[in-house]
Parts: sequence; C-alpha cells; structure tokens
Amino acid sequence: MATTVTAAHHFIWRHLYASMQAAQTPASKLRFVSPNKESSMNTLWQEQEFEQICSRELLTEKAADIETRIAVKEHERERYDFDPTMFYENLFWNRRPDGIVINKNHRTLYILELKRSSDRKEDFLRVKEDKANKQHKSIIEALKAAAPGWTFQQINVVAGRRGAVLDDDFYNKLEKLNIQMYKQGKGTRFVDA
Repeated sequence: MATTVTAAHHFIWRHLYASMQAAQTPASKLRFVSPNKESSMNTLWQEQEFEQICSRELLTEKAADIETRIAVKEHERERYDFDPTMFYENLFWNRRPDGIVINKNHRTLYILELKRSSDRKEDFLRVKEDKANKQHKSIIEALKAAAPGWTFQQINVVAGRRGAVLDDDFYNKLEKLNIQMYKQGKGTRFVDA
C-alpha cells in the first residue's frame, strides 16, 4: 500500500512541477531545481548555486541549533544514542523537499511540498498545510539564520482524491511563483509560456 501511495504522490508531483515550470511568465527568472526527483539537502548543497547562498558549514551549524529542538522519534532512538551530534546533522542533510525554486535576482528560494489528503473533513487543507510546514520548518529556519540576505518561503500544494486541488488556494500559490494560468470550467489549466 505504501508503495502505491508513494508512486501516486510522485506521479502527481512530477506533473504539477513540470506544468508549473512550463507555465512561467516569459520574464520569469525562476529556476526549478531537480524537476525529475526529490533531492536531499545534502545533494542540493553539493551544487555551487546553493553554496553561493550560504556555506555548508554555516548551514550545518545553524541547522544543529534548530534540529536539537525536535523530539527524537522512538524508532530513531538507537541512532541518536550512538552519536547525538551526527544524528541531528544527518537528520537535516537527509531532508527532502518535493521541489525547490530559486530566483537569484530577488534572492528568494521557495521550498515546494505536495501533500495528499482524502479531503473528507472540512479542515483537511489546514491540517495538511500544518503538517507540510512542520516537516520543513527546520530547513526554512536554518536557511534564514545562515543567509539573512535571502528570503525563504515554503509553498504547499494540497491535493485531494485523484490529485484534485482547491482552485482558489492553488491559484494564490501559483501567483507567488509568477505562473500564468487561466480557469476553464472547474479545472485548472496552465498557459504554455
């Protein structure tokens, strides 16, 4: 079951990510990073582009201050007990946002996250938004502390059954990325730029 759910998540995300990338305005200076797969923070910071935002060493230091405030899960206790410092360092560098978008001109980095929900309850959007924000809170906080000259924002896309999104919520998030779209009936369609 978990494999099927993960496959569905990746399928929906790859489609959305590729569509967002294709629908940028012509003047957009956004760079969509790793569109074909999730990349760990470790992999991302091996690229010179990320090292220019802040050094790996500084980010490791700032992340350690934040990660130590997160409770250790029971199934991780043995690794933590073996080497607490390395545990928190690995925890941070192994985090995998679904997507990253960079605007060097505005010195802004967006962390993108897709959450899926059965959308049966009225508060499903808030619940999934909170979960996504909590998931990447340490990344955002560490980056803000390590690179104060940059802006870091998280944009979450919450998809319901079969990948459906709430139009108003989705459109507002696309506007943050300066993505062109138009409404056609009840669905969302991207405009090819």
